[in-house]
Amino acid sequence: MSKATTYADYKRNHTWRENSLAHSDEDESLNFSWKLVQMFYPYLNRYKTPAILSMVLMLVFTVLNLANPYLIGLAIDKYITNNDLSGLAIMSIIFLLVNIAMWQAQYWQVWTMSWAGQQILYLLSADMFSHLQRLSLSFYDHTQIGRVMSRLQSDIDVLEAMLSSGLLAMLGSVVALVGIIIAMLVMDIWLALLSFTVLPIMFIIAFYWQRHAQTSFRRTRASISLVNSTLQENISGMRVIQSLVREDRNRTEFEDLNAYNRDTNLEASNIASLVLPLVEIVAALSTALIIVYGGWQVAHGHLQVGVLVAFTLYINRFFDPIRDLSQQYTQLQRSGVAAERIFQILKMNVEIVDSPDAIELPLIKGDVDFQEVVFGYNPQRPVLHGLNLSAQAGQTIAIVGPTGAGKSTIAGLLTRFYDIQSGAILIDGHDIREVTQASLRRQIGVVPQEPFLFTGTIADNIRYGQLDATDDEIIAAATVVGAHDLIMQLPTGYQTPIRERGRNLSMGQRQLISFARALLADPRILILDEATANIDTFTEAIVQQGLNTLLHGRTAFVIAHRLSTIKNADLIVVLQAGQIAEQGTHQELLELEGEYASLYAMGFRHTVAAK
Repeated sequence: MSKATTYADYKRNHTWRENSLAHSDEDESLNFSWKLVQMFYPYLNRYKTPAILSMVLMLVFTVLNLANPYLIGLAIDKYITNNDLSGLAIMSIIFLLVNIAMWQAQYWQVWTMSWAGQQILYLLSADMFSHLQRLSLSFYDHTQIGRVMSRLQSDIDVLEAMLSSGLLAMLGSVVALVGIIIAMLVMDIWLALLSFTVLPIMFIIAFYWQRHAQTSFRRTRASISLVNSTLQENISGMRVIQSLVREDRNRTEFEDLNAYNRDTNLEASNIASLVLPLVEIVAALSTALIIVYGGWQVAHGHLQVGVLVAFTLYINRFFDPIRDLSQQYTQLQRSGVAAERIFQILKMNVEIVDSPDAIELPLIKGDVDFQEVVFGYNPQRPVLHGLNLSAQAGQTIAIVGPTGAGKSTIAGLLTRFYDIQSGAILIDGHDIREVTQASLRRQIGVVPQEPFLFTGTIADNIRYGQLDATDDEIIAAATVVGAHDLIMQLPTGYQTPIRERGRNLSMGQRQLISFARALLADPRILILDEATANIDTFTEAIVQQGLNTLLHGRTAFVIAHRLSTIKNADLIVVLQAGQIAEQGTHQELLELEGEYASLYAMGFRHTVAAK
């Protein structure tokens, strides 16, 4: 990919996933808004005392720094030209003390602002993590995790420099610039006005630079999001990639993406590096004008040498804050884009929320009623069409049907991971939208098809939903579901460390651990969503022995495609196109010679899919 490759070119040649984060990454038309700065106010307000102290120290440093050229000019005109060595010694001591004070002011100013900045970043990261945990599953259904991680990590890193020192440095540069202008006007108004004649050139440079800078910086943030999302996806899917011999193809695609990321960053660097040399040229032009005019003034006795020297030093210092501001403005643009991306997540609505008058769901028996439930992940295309389904406390309800029939959707709605469009879902007569999510989910256990284990030990994972469980309770739960003997065969038993997502365990071992975790949490309602789909026949025999105990006394919804898992269910529900086609016991449905009988005759295990 050449450096001339544009963002549009990349999008035309690659497949993009549509979601709100991807759309914001791709949109180059958005402009920097100073309202973003206002969003930081609640965070800045928490640490306003160190921030104010840092500002005061910055003002002290700026004033002391501005005094240096004046002291040098004074020493030349008053003491050096008059050969006053004692006065020059005193002036040297004053000059040294001023610089020591300046160093101390700058040290403590940087320390206090860095401390406040790190505290703000801590709060911002904590708020982002908390908000990500509350966002509904529909957000994660349509969002690449890599894009989220890019905002949580790389964008926070971009903000670190700005919050720790950048904002205050910009303010210090502005104050210094104003102070230098005042000092120059006081010393010699004509020399000052002459030096200011180059400012229109600076404004023209800044105007044209700003037009291109933000778009370029937005591209760099978008490109790193793409790189992160692609890396995350490829690393997570490495088993599939290698099994399908996709390494070369994926490497080629990543090289294209990585080259695009490189080129956008080079473009941003080129734009950022363009400003400083131009400022240096303008500064040199101003200095040359002052030396020529000021030298002529000194030669004719209209100006003292010390004043000219001090004025020349002020000119250099005059362009120092301009140089700093150009660099800081570059950082501000980068940080503005990063802040926009961070606050975009923080402003995302949490779709599933507790109603203001939500109550705690009391300890339930487990009666469940779906009443005329209509739901679709896309509201325009419902998955469930007026579903009516009842389960009595302690019953086991098996749900079967072809792919897309809505089986797993029922599980997601019962746990209120999604909200229904119409109808009602009642548990012991309580509408689940009228109780708190926490009290609802504490009494519902879910064992998914793909068990997710967290980094830690096996004991930690079994205890995950019941943190106060004792070791004996953990062992008891594992024994009930048939996991104990398998766990004890591992090198360190329950203290065996689990690698990322349990990759050092077999699928059967992972699933048995998830069964034990669900049992230890002691839910009143249990959902097995294809929980035995990936278990081998030997492990399934072990699991079946534990399932009877696991399901005893609990209302259970079993979504499965293995006959052994569902044939003893109290009620088998056959879904088709989001509606109940048949329901009854295994024998009753066979006698009907309908859809269930057809599935059974065709080979139930292979016909009914996981979703």
